[in-house]
Amino acid sequence: MARPKHENPTPGELAVLQILWERGPCNGRQMMEWLNEDGKKRAYTSVTSLLNVMTDKGLVERTPEGRAFLYEAKAKRENTQRSLLKDLVERLFADSAEEMVTALIEYRGLTSDEAQRIREMIEQADTKPKRNSRKEKRS
Repeated sequence: MARPKHENPTPGELAVLQILWERGPCNGRQMMEWLNEDGKKRAYTSVTSLLNVMTDKGLVERTPEGRAFLYEAKAKRENTQRSLLKDLVERLFADSAEEMVTALIEYRGLTSDEAQRIREMIEQADTKPKRNSRKEKRS
């Protein structure tokens, strides 16, 4: 039975995208070397297969470069972050930003600088129109 297709990148695809966002376009051999910097050894054929799947999914673009391909992120970092966060908040926190933030602070904590920046963001958010969440719609 085939795996269901997911809108969001898999963990392996996300690792590739992170590298492309940070380092820019590369060929399959460079991607293999960069992925292998974490100590896990990946075969060149596995990396190029993943890049080909990601091309088919529209996550990366490839252009011929000699006898190889040059791969570039097509998925934008901000859009991917937003999509993954939306999925996480909806599925794990019942679409509650408060529950998500509480869990994050309890898990990781905040530095005083982070807390100050978050306070400033909250003050700015108070002046913007609110997006209706499922929780508000249920009330």
